[in-house]
Amino acid sequence: MSRRTGVLELAVLGLLADTPMHGYELRKRLGAVLGSLRAFSYGSLYPCLRELLGAGWVATDGAAPKAGRRSKIVYELTADGKEHLQELLAEAGPSAWEDDNFGVHFALFARTDAETRMRILEGRRSRLEERREGVRAALGRTRERLDSYTLALQQHGLESVEREVRWLNELIDAERSSTPTTKQPVKAGRATSR
Repeated sequence: MSRRTGVLELAVLGLLADTPMHGYELRKRLGAVLGSLRAFSYGSLYPCLRELLGAGWVATDGAAPKAGRRSKIVYELTADGKEHLQELLAEAGPSAWEDDNFGVHFALFARTDAETRMRILEGRRSRLEERREGVRAALGRTRERLDSYTLALQQHGLESVEREVRWLNELIDAERSSTPTTKQPVKAGRATSR
């Protein structure tokens, strides 16, 4: 299974855990939750749904089509699907920190235990700190050889990484200060572009 399919699988299972949906609703919710920059086409969504059906993680409602109309197949999470979702949410290794996966994991943090959330946030911060240092080193070596546009682009990239590290520090501090029984709400509008 490709990395993109794995991310889509997690996102679909996470959304279906809230409520059953048909494909069009699911695609709209994916866009709403993950943002327009993370659009999934029907060409990737429906093969993913077929795989999830085949694995027994989702089921369809089996409703008969109405006369003269195409039926809307409603997908819902099965008990095995709920269990599989919990396994996916518990994964806190390096793949959860990467650009492709972090946003989906973060969108599902309300379903993720505190220890796993913290490992993912700290892993993401560590990954970005490494990236930041690499960009700083590259800028230091090549600054005088870059044209003004390339230099501006590199500086923008560095500022974006620094902004996300600050945001992650705030989230980590909030996680540390929250009690095990209450979750600290995430401040709206703090997400950064990558």
